[in-house]
Amino acid sequence: MASPTPGSTRQSSDKEIWEQDRRHHVHPFHNFASYDKHGSLIIDEGRGAYLKDIDGKEYFDAVGGMWCTNIGLGRQEMADAIAEQVTKLAYANPFSDMSNEPAARLSAKLAELAPGDLNHVFFTCGGSTANDGAFRLIQMYQSARGKKQKKHILSRHDAYHGTTYFAASLSGKAGDRMPDFSYIEDIIHHLSSPNFYRAPEGMDEARFCDHLVDEMEQKILELGAENVAAFYAEPILGSGGVIVPPENYNRRTWELCQKYDIIYVADEVVTGFGRLGHWFVSKDMFDVQPDIICCAKGLTSAYLPLGAMIFSDKIYNVLGNDADRWFTGGYTYSGHPVCCTAALTNIEIMERENIFENVRTVGAYFEEQLRTLLDLPIVGDIRGRLFMMCVVNVMNKETAEFFPPEVNIGKRISNHAESQGVIVRPAADLNIMSPALTMTKKDVDFLVPRLRKAIELTMDDLRAEGYLPA
Repeated sequence: MASPTPGSTRQSSDKEIWEQDRRHHVHPFHNFASYDKHGSLIIDEGRGAYLKDIDGKEYFDAVGGMWCTNIGLGRQEMADAIAEQVTKLAYANPFSDMSNEPAARLSAKLAELAPGDLNHVFFTCGGSTANDGAFRLIQMYQSARGKKQKKHILSRHDAYHGTTYFAASLSGKAGDRMPDFSYIEDIIHHLSSPNFYRAPEGMDEARFCDHLVDEMEQKILELGAENVAAFYAEPILGSGGVIVPPENYNRRTWELCQKYDIIYVADEVVTGFGRLGHWFVSKDMFDVQPDIICCAKGLTSAYLPLGAMIFSDKIYNVLGNDADRWFTGGYTYSGHPVCCTAALTNIEIMERENIFENVRTVGAYFEEQLRTLLDLPIVGDIRGRLFMMCVVNVMNKETAEFFPPEVNIGKRISNHAESQGVIVRPAADLNIMSPALTMTKKDVDFLVPRLRKAIELTMDDLRAEGYLPA
């Protein structure tokens, strides 16, 4: 993010805010040297899918905040509902035998929206804690049915499940696994990424799928099916690079879980609540009936923090067969009445405005227009679905060779995109986009040419530095 420049129109108070943030605010995934030198882009206002920084410059937010501003920013209806609930009941103790009306209504609504027998809801503060809560629930479930040895968890390389200790250990993004941290390594196992773009040479998609499914089955047999508790899977991998698994992969891995008595956890923190045109995509897009769905982000469209773990009658009934059993997990802000009100209002808006139809219609156009960038020499792949897309940048399109890490290609492009009035997310060699679900075709026509210009400006820099031929 850019630091103040000579001739900036910021008032002294704006400069003070920027300096306060630079000196004191430690950000998620904070790069110490970069922030100390450059500080941050301070966002001041947001309306719909557009942001305005503290200098008054406007941007189209193609990242949707962080995969989460699904209905767009600045909705008066949301503000009114939140304010009314604050006045009526700002907080209620959620523990044991106390609750509140918004939490009760939202749990019933989520049970209605979730597929199959997922009728039970545990509220958390976000996606990481939803995945963490699921881990606790799985341990309890396996123990309650006399299978305490079922402790091993399967995940995947390129997966992202959060930043709590368990969720960070479960995640498989190489760039996130810092050598300064320790991780759970004895019971968490990472399978190969379902990234067909990086499949072994000469292997078609069907054979690649066979290879991945066989690998998973062999790992289960190696560990012993009696020792494997659960498999965590994003239907489409999000922060790991918007990786769409091969056709039938999700269904076939679920079938392995059914075969070997393994809990299937669908991490729908990103894919839930409309990003792909459905409330949840596990069943509707991939014909998978999870035992547990974890969600957050679009649940409130980021107006307030809230996550949820939704789980099956099968699990609940096992846990409920002992009067002395307690689920000893929870958070001070579980089922927070104001956050649950925000979620209920958010869902009402999505239903009333038929936002999912917009996702399907405009999303198809978004995919089509983004693929016009494939004529650029460094764009190796455009992947994703609908409002969940990614540009893969490579040094050599023939070999799919990435740029050296020091080039920081994704960040270079995102910096140039900001200069063009567009915010895209850099992730190593990638640029990720997950805009508000209210994006229009006109917005797409604003975004794509400016992203093209940002890539072209980056290529000019790379030629000047000798990374690309003149």
